[in-house]
Amino acid sequence: MSDFNAQVIEEFRANDGKVGGNFEGAPLLLLHSIGAKSGEPRLHPVMYLKDGERYVVFASKAGAPTHPAWYHNLKANPETEIEVGADTIPVTAVEATGDERDELFDRQAGIFSAFGEYAEKTSRTIPVVLLNPRD
Repeated sequence: MSDFNAQVIEEFRANDGKVGGNFEGAPLLLLHSIGAKSGEPRLHPVMYLKDGERYVVFASKAGAPTHPAWYHNLKANPETEIEVGADTIPVTAVEATGDERDELFDRQAGIFSAFGEYAEKTSRTIPVVLLNPRD
């Protein structure tokens, strides 16, 4: 894990989900995943959009030409958990498609313009992943 991510995770956990710096004021969660190849547990700070009871995350990787590792991890192992504030929530990851994907991505880009910029920087379609809480 990068030093930057480690610092964000530490600050997130110390402040019930609130962090400063680049993420100050942004909705942030900690996404747990299992490495698709390694089988090792991974942890990623990720911005999200709340949509009803579900959490929506965007595999933007800041407009890089490849998907982030956590996206591949969730495709291989969709049963996981997230940390939101001080809560840990078991979720199932499902990729949004078609009009639903487009509407959610456009909504996020309308709130945080950087997401629109990421889409312009890359030739790939940025995946939108629904994190549906499990009982």
